[in-house]
Amino acid sequence: MPRVQLPAVTPKRKAWNKGRIVGQKRPLLPKQVWAIRARLELANNLRDLALFNVAIDSKLRGCDLVRLSVVDLVKEDRLRERVSVIQSKTKRPVRFELTENTRETVLAWVKSPEMLACSFMFPSRFHDRPHISTRQYGRLVHYWVSSIGLEPSGYGTHSLRRTKAAEIYRKTGNLRAVQLLLGHIKVDSTVRYLGVELEDALSIAESIDL
Repeated sequence: MPRVQLPAVTPKRKAWNKGRIVGQKRPLLPKQVWAIRARLELANNLRDLALFNVAIDSKLRGCDLVRLSVVDLVKEDRLRERVSVIQSKTKRPVRFELTENTRETVLAWVKSPEMLACSFMFPSRFHDRPHISTRQYGRLVHYWVSSIGLEPSGYGTHSLRRTKAAEIYRKTGNLRAVQLLLGHIKVDSTVRYLGVELEDALSIAESIDL
């Protein structure tokens, strides 16, 4: 009796995000920002301190942050107070400010021996890569938040992108300003990104005492 050959069973690939919390990542609170800064300063980690500060100020997506070049931030040996870059996702320009604290850390990093002859702000330590990858940036974010006792699964690169934007909205309620700073084309995108409707609803609920 001839044997019937069964079709080969292809093993199911494990989902890349299995076991991870999927969804919108929390922004950092001001006290958490300063706690991470303090740890990086104590460790004298110039690269990570500059990366962290620029991430908070720029509000850029990770793919645009890691690709920043030295000339984007430095002109004639002076740090720019305001910077304009083209976003890779929308192909539209977005502008951001560099606070005095960030300019000081960036200048110290640019003048360090590690940055000799480097054209990218955050060069990779691998010879085949001109700058750090978004994956590496994500690992750094997890390390930073873990270092101050936060659960890393609740935070990601978008946490840093949202941090200053969320604080600006909390203090001013100006969605249009936040939209421009994040480089969103539509204000609806900003509403969803910040979770504004949910936050407003919770604030209203908290003010009602029954």
